[in-house]
Amino acid sequence: MSCEDCFKTVPHIGTPSGRTETIAGVETYISEPKGATGGQKKILLYFSDIFSPFYINSQLIQDWFASQGFTVLGLDYFFGDRFETLMTQPGFVRETWRDKIVQLAHEHTPKWVKAVKQRYGTTDVKYFAVGYCFGAPFVFALANDPTFNLAAGAVAHPSSLLDPATKQLKVEVFENCVEIDHAFPAAARRQAEDVLAKNKAHYYFQIFSGVSHGFGTRGDPADDTQRFAKEECARGFLHWFNSFVA
Repeated sequence: MSCEDCFKTVPHIGTPSGRTETIAGVETYISEPKGATGGQKKILLYFSDIFSPFYINSQLIQDWFASQGFTVLGLDYFFGDRFETLMTQPGFVRETWRDKIVQLAHEHTPKWVKAVKQRYGTTDVKYFAVGYCFGAPFVFALANDPTFNLAAGAVAHPSSLLDPATKQLKVEVFENCVEIDHAFPAAARRQAEDVLAKNKAHYYFQIFSGVSHGFGTRGDPADDTQRFAKEECARGFLHWFNSFVA
């Protein structure tokens, strides 16, 4: 499920510090902590919203997590398509395009995840995942995979959470939501909470008023309410992840 707010954005200002590599045939934005030494490695898989991990807003968020000690990898399951460019082109049909990239994402993400795990291994490493809007279901797919051993997951303004896999969810999960969200309305949010409670999952919900779906990556930093929600969303995720670092 999506809504008009899934496709709106305010570009942020900054200079990305990550790099691009190809993993399992998919271009990947990688941002690493500066001056990292030995010790347990924290790998954060970043599943972006419809604007891709190479959109400036997403790059800056990934860089921020890297500055906090995480090695961040964001796969481009859009394969070079950039919505902010496509939406200006005559004849562009948003729904047709979205159907295409949903299929691509579901086809290539499992192979990419497997390659990432092969790259970083399982010795003295913990894996985390964060998903925004379009990317949220991929966090829950990982959480339900007993072979992956995800330490903790987090999602912001999810666009779909009540699929059959989600109903089996038991892994630690943090959900950042908005009070009024047409893609994830209050009734669905409460149903998701009921499922997590029934499964005795370790979960945490944070709900913001005064902002729209997409606030975690695309809120207007010139608006005090939107900026606070965006920054608090990231801070909350960071504290959540760090609480599972042994």
